[in-house]
Amino acid sequence: MSNSSFITEFLLLPFADTWELQLLHFALFLGIYLAALLGNGLILTAVACDHRLHTPMYFFLLNLALLDMGCISTTVPKAMANSLHDTRTISYEGCAAQVFLFPFLMSADLFLLTVMAYDRYVAICKPLHYGTLLGSRACAQMAAAAWGSGFLYALLHATNTFSLPLCQGNAVDQFFCEITQILKISCSDSYLREVGLLAFSGILVLGCFVFIVLSYVQIFRAVLRIPSEQGRHKAFSTCLPHLVVVSLLVSTGVSAYLKPPTISSSSLDMIMAVLYAVMPPAVNPLIYSMRNQELKNAIRKVMSWMFIRICSGNYLDPSAAIDCFFCFFYT
Repeated sequence: MSNSSFITEFLLLPFADTWELQLLHFALFLGIYLAALLGNGLILTAVACDHRLHTPMYFFLLNLALLDMGCISTTVPKAMANSLHDTRTISYEGCAAQVFLFPFLMSADLFLLTVMAYDRYVAICKPLHYGTLLGSRACAQMAAAAWGSGFLYALLHATNTFSLPLCQGNAVDQFFCEITQILKISCSDSYLREVGLLAFSGILVLGCFVFIVLSYVQIFRAVLRIPSEQGRHKAFSTCLPHLVVVSLLVSTGVSAYLKPPTISSSSLDMIMAVLYAVMPPAVNPLIYSMRNQELKNAIRKVMSWMFIRICSGNYLDPSAAIDCFFCFFYT
C-alpha cells in the first residue's frame, strides 16, 4: 500500500493532448488572468486613493478584490506554466499550498459577500443606524472575521486531507489540486472524515446563501417603497451587482459539487472548475463597475493618472502608492 509520505509530486490533468492546443489554452488563460489582475487592481487603487469611496461598501469591495486576485493567482499561473512547458507535474508542497489557499480564499470570499449583503441591508432598511452598526471598527472586525473564518476553514480541510493515506497513485483529475480530486486517490476506508467536512461545508454555504437571500428580500421590499425613481435606481445600482456576483459564485460552485455522478467526466469537471474558480475573479470587477457611476469615475481617474505618468516618464513612486493605500484607514 502506497502512502502520501512517499509521494513527492502529483500529476495534474492537462487541458489538451497536443502542445499546440496547450499553447492556445495558455494564451486564453493568460488573457483571463491579466484581465482579472488589471480589473481588481484598478478597483483596489481607486477605492484606496479616492476619499469619496472610503465607505463601508467600498471597504468590503476592496477586500473582495484582494481575495479575487489571490484566488485566481492560486490556480491559474501553475496551469499556464504546465501548458507552456507541456508538463503535468506539481510538487507535493505546491499541491498542499493549493489545497489550503483555494478553500481559504473562496470561503473568505463567500463570508465577505455575506457581510456585504448585511451592509446593503442596513444601508437601505436601517439607514438611521448605518453609522452606528457599520462604523470603521465594526467594518474592520467583520472583514477580519471573514478572513479569519476562511483561514480556519481551509486549515481544517488541508490538514485533514493530507493526513489521509493515498492508495490510488498520484494523478489528479483536475487542472489544480482540488480536495474532491485528492479524495478520489485516497484509501477508500479513510476519507469519510473529509466527506463529513465537505457536507458541513455545504450546510455552511447554504446558510450564507439563505442569509443573503433573506437580506435581499427585505432590501427589495424597502426599495420598492422608495417614492423617488432616482432613489430606487441608486439603490438597485449598489445592490444588483452584489446579487449577480453571489449568484455566479454559488450557482457555479453548487453545480460543480452537486452534479450527479452519472454525468461526471474529466472534461466536464474541468469546465465546471473553470467556471467557479477562474471566471468569477475575472468578471467581478466588470460586474461591480458596470452600474456604479462613482466607481467608474474613480477608475477613469486612476487610468488617466497612470497614463499621464507613463507618458511623461514619471512612473509611480512606490512610497506614494503605499501612502495611498494607508490613507484609506485614516480618513
